[in-house]
Amino acid sequence: MNHRLATSALVPLVLSLALAGCSRPEAPADPVRAVRTQVVADGTQVASHEYAAEIRARTESRLGFRVGGKLQSRAVNLGDPVRPGQVLAQLDGQDLRLGQDAARAALSAAQTQLDQASADFKRFKELRDQGFIGAAELERRETAVKAARAQWEQARAQLAVQGNQASYASLVADAAGVVTGVEAEPGQVVAAGAPVVRLAHDGPRDAVFSVPEDRVGAIRALLGKAGGVRLLPWGSQDAVPATVREVAAAADPATRTFLVKADTGTAPVRLGQTASVRVDAPPVDGAIRLPLAAVVESQGRSMVWLFDRASMTVRQQPVTVAGADGNQVLIAQGLKPGDEVVTAGTHVLTPGQKVKPFSALAGGAPAASAPSASVAAR
Repeated sequence: MNHRLATSALVPLVLSLALAGCSRPEAPADPVRAVRTQVVADGTQVASHEYAAEIRARTESRLGFRVGGKLQSRAVNLGDPVRPGQVLAQLDGQDLRLGQDAARAALSAAQTQLDQASADFKRFKELRDQGFIGAAELERRETAVKAARAQWEQARAQLAVQGNQASYASLVADAAGVVTGVEAEPGQVVAAGAPVVRLAHDGPRDAVFSVPEDRVGAIRALLGKAGGVRLLPWGSQDAVPATVREVAAAADPATRTFLVKADTGTAPVRLGQTASVRVDAPPVDGAIRLPLAAVVESQGRSMVWLFDRASMTVRQQPVTVAGADGNQVLIAQGLKPGDEVVTAGTHVLTPGQKVKPFSALAGGAPAASAPSASVAAR
């Protein structure tokens, strides 16, 4: 009897467990995402581009000997100031001096030949006046004098050349400046014209920087425009005006960028100092500035997520991008003042999804009182 009662009690329990195992579990509710938002403001936005620059001398010469030889000494080192006429390096000039001595001896021999030919011509002219010789013989003596004179002039010119060659054994600075490079050491045999010292001349300074191909047109438009760019020397917060004076005609084969030189004018910059060159793009009226993370690509168009505080949901809004400025982007169309845009967490959103401002989840404040950043017009 007891066994039958226990069996009848277990049957309903087993059936309920079986039915529970066959039923589908309920789908979990979509999580409420935390997002950061920003209330946009209207205004005129100015985008600026910054490039790393180096201060260089307007004129920089690679100085080398005009003759080849063994470098005997170098009187300057990297960073040394140089005055005009200062000897920078010296070649072993023994062979050059021997060549000068040989040219001097050749000139002496040519002088002797000229004196002999002149004396012979004088004697034969007296004989011709007395009728002892014919005119043809006198002409031959005159021709010999002319040839001897030409040889003397050639020897004299060769002596001057050898004298110049001997003086070229000394490398002399032709302008004041600073040594910015040393490319040969004592004991090295250098060819004629091979650079030995690189000299940055005193005088105007340029800020040299490179720009990508898509910006070179805007930079060329600033050529010769006084104060067209701003120079911010490293360690200084005060920007000084600079003028673009040269833009490379072709891109660098390695970096595919264009070299630009801007005149720094009277700015107190040092040779070799690093700086930033800031170039302002034309102002965009009615543009809105947003972080780059706020703009997403969807179906081949630029989109932003708009936050609706009434329903606490998000939706996509197509926008037109006017340009970029560092880590920010300028929106020309698609938004209006007062729209609240999601600036962080955009990669996990879907249309109509429930969200909450990040500050409401982190600080416990109600969503309606969450602070929103506003972009001021520049």
